[in-house]
Amino acid sequence: MYLYLWYFIIYAFIGWCTEVVYAAVSTGKLVNRGFLNGPVCPIYGFGVLAVIGLLTPVKNNLLLLYAGSVVLTSAIEFVTGWLLEKTFNHKWWDYSEYPFNIKGYICFKFSLAWGTACLLIIYVIHPLIQNFASYINIEAGKIILSIFLTIITIDVIATVQSVLRLNIQLSKINEMGAKIRSISDDMAEKISEESISIVEKGEELKAAIEEQKLAVSGIIEERLSEVEGTIEERKEILSQKIEEKKAIIRQLKSNRDEMLNLSFFGERRLLNAFPGIKSKHYKEALEDLKEKLLRK
Repeated sequence: MYLYLWYFIIYAFIGWCTEVVYAAVSTGKLVNRGFLNGPVCPIYGFGVLAVIGLLTPVKNNLLLLYAGSVVLTSAIEFVTGWLLEKTFNHKWWDYSEYPFNIKGYICFKFSLAWGTACLLIIYVIHPLIQNFASYINIEAGKIILSIFLTIITIDVIATVQSVLRLNIQLSKINEMGAKIRSISDDMAEKISEESISIVEKGEELKAAIEEQKLAVSGIIEERLSEVEGTIEERKEILSQKIEEKKAIIRQLKSNRDEMLNLSFFGERRLLNAFPGIKSKHYKEALEDLKEKLLRK
């Protein structure tokens, strides 16, 4: 167990370095990749441990080792992506644009890459890691491991809190956006209804005149005056309602902008680390937040 804990931490760190280098080459930017804040990607640690533990007995069979590595690492990546999405309602990576993908969690291209990486690890890297770990004084190693594992545990707690705060923020942004749309739709509907009503009243009066139902000029003038007064009154009432709705919308937009500008520890890093992240419930809010925060 002692050695396997060392392997986990070392490969989690190597995995993080791999992600950072890949992102730098792909985007030209230095990004702290990975789910956690610290320089570790636990999925790599678990993945390599699984390959070492389950496939070492067949390491002399190159084809079987490669096929097993592809299947095993792909299964771990799929389960991890699925669990993260179900737990936090976000799809942290998405390979849907790549051919031969499964639910966007894994794809043929990267599965083959993981298989090749595992061959390199088993035949070249792991013997070096084994030698390194065996040279570490056991008592000192246990203390160092305890420190590392404690830091990782704290990091996991802090990251989970950041994601939960992100979800709360997105929920509020989404709620304000929904209210703005609802009020705008209601305002448009009222304007439409009032406009139709005013037009109908005018048409009714014209029809009455044409049918000579109001033959006396005085009565016609009186009715015209009444209708004009009613129309003006309704226009004024409608105008007041519109201004009230506009004031509410302005306040909601101001509150939404404040919420979009709100940033907390770990949020910007998470959005930078997973540029392709997709929200299950708050897609529009997440896209607006990414645009607002990442362009600063």
